[in-house]
Amino acid sequence: MDRGDFLVSLTAGGLAGVCVDLILFPLDTVKTRLQSPQGFKKAGGFRGIYAGVPSTAVGSFPNAAAFFATYEFTKATLRKDASPYSSPLTHMLAASLGEVVACLIRVPSEVVKQRAQVSPSSSTLRILSNTVCEEGILGLYRGYKSTVLREDLWSWKQGHVVDSWQSAVCGAFAGGFAAAVTTPLDVAKTRIMLAKTGSRTASGNVLSALHQVWRTQGISGLFAGVVPRISAISLGGFIFLGMYDKIRRLLL
Repeated sequence: MDRGDFLVSLTAGGLAGVCVDLILFPLDTVKTRLQSPQGFKKAGGFRGIYAGVPSTAVGSFPNAAAFFATYEFTKATLRKDASPYSSPLTHMLAASLGEVVACLIRVPSEVVKQRAQVSPSSSTLRILSNTVCEEGILGLYRGYKSTVLREDLWSWKQGHVVDSWQSAVCGAFAGGFAAAVTTPLDVAKTRIMLAKTGSRTASGNVLSALHQVWRTQGISGLFAGVVPRISAISLGGFIFLGMYDKIRRLLL
């Protein structure tokens, strides 16, 4: 991949990501509050539905750009000496590495955002300051492993570049299905990020978090927020992949 392609991937991925995250932010807030330990109403209900949006606005562009730049660069590198039969594996590896890199930006943004979503009376800046003061920089990376695991499992739906409408439709269906399957991991991630400092869940053990939810709330707890999650990711897949493909083609 030459420098021009690299910059195009950065720009297209970043712009598409910002649009999707801001448009669908209310659905994400509803999902987070449904998954929170205190329950939907105590977490804010439908009040302050845009709480935490500054964190998303700041992190969205670099997060999306990092994913697609890494994805395109890795894909181009692996394709140099690869056979046509290895194409699916190339896409899977490129998407996985893209998520690992993107999560270095996404997780701190997600931690601050989710804590703001369940505490609509607190500002994003205050939550960021409290997190760093109480837990240090590592506190901003609580839930990194669960986030990477969740993202890697559904990022494998990435496919070859086709027309914009085809990318959008495929993204919507693949994203919706993946969202449903990975909801328990998303619940675990939310519980880990929102857990009180020093608690067992705050340690970041995904299996422990899942067991705790299963023991207290059963199957319904593991799939809390599945409807807004499917809706957001299906619409997000439609908008994101369609916009990314179209912007990239226009810039090239």
